[in-house]
This record gives sequence, structure tokens and C-alpha cells, in this order.
Amino acid sequence: MVDDSPLRTAVDTAWCVYLARHRSVDAADGRRCLLERHLQRRREARESNGDAQELAAFGLAYLERLSDDEC
Repeated sequence: MVDDSPLRTAVDTAWCVYLARHRSVDAADGRRCLLERHLQRRREARESNGDAQELAAFGLAYLERLSDDEC
């Protein structure tokens, strides 16, 4: 069984930081779902060892690369 705790922590951390940097983004914005899927795929592909801090950094970088058209 895979422990989802680091993934949840990473998503929450990256999303909180992103919202703090982008005050105009609503907490219920669809980017959070995109973030969750991106980090899940990254973890499943073993591109990350599952460390929450590392995943959060990858997630924040992903969010910053998203254009408004992708959301």
C-alpha cells in the first residue's frame, strides 16, 4: 500500500504557497486539481522519491509554468 500522506502534504504546501503569491486566484481554482494529478503522476513514474518537500517544490514549479489558458 502506498502512503499518500507525503503527496497530500506536498499538494497542500504547494497550493498554499501559490495562493499566497497569487492573491487573485480562488482557493477552489481548477489548478489545484491539475497540481494533484501532476504530482500523482510524477510520484507514480518514480521521478520523485515521494518526499513531501521535494514534491511540493516540483508542484510549485509546475503551477508557475501553467498558463491561464490551461486552467
